[in-house]
Amino acid sequence: MKIGIIGAGALGSNVARAFAKAGIAATIANSRGPDSLAGLVAEVGPTLTAGTLAQVASADIVVLGLRWSDAEAVLKTLPAWQGRIVIDATNPVAFLAPDSPERSDPNNPLAAYGIKPVAHGRSHSSEVIVDLLPGARVVKAFNHLDTSALVEPETGGGQRVLFYSGNDADAKAQVGGLLGKMGFFAVDLGPLDVGAPLAELPFGPLAAGAFVKV
Repeated sequence: MKIGIIGAGALGSNVARAFAKAGIAATIANSRGPDSLAGLVAEVGPTLTAGTLAQVASADIVVLGLRWSDAEAVLKTLPAWQGRIVIDATNPVAFLAPDSPERSDPNNPLAAYGIKPVAHGRSHSSEVIVDLLPGARVVKAFNHLDTSALVEPETGGGQRVLFYSGNDADAKAQVGGLLGKMGFFAVDLGPLDVGAPLAELPFGPLAAGAFVKV
């Protein structure tokens, strides 16, 4: 099974590190090309390779680790998905510049964290992602934890809980197995319409929770 990661920011790079800790090979890509990822590949080790966006998108399971603001532009350039699995790790938030006056906006409860929610007009953000990925089997995962926690699946004497949801039973089974191999305690929240809103940042009731299975 081939695994790809689209996006090499904090989320994508830490997913790559987590895969490497579990001995799982993956290919990572960003919008700047494989050469820009040489440092990350050297750090992570031989299980990680750099590729183009098209190469990564052809993998059997693809982790979508893009910022919300970049998702549409990047995904529209990629070929048809033809039943491949996409793990949607995005969240509908925008990151504020350090000197942005919006960091002092009293109407934004997330201003102190340097982010703001982005309206998308749907019941949950994965509906937007599904529309951008025709033919893909979408599973929501990796989005509700702090990115630094992704490299520590075992903590506090137990396994860190990682929630996932999706509409395709086989896709969920494969993703659940992958999460287990990484060392997480994977919890299936059901279909996207149920699970995605529960674990979606910034306001999902399970988002950012530090749940541990002991």
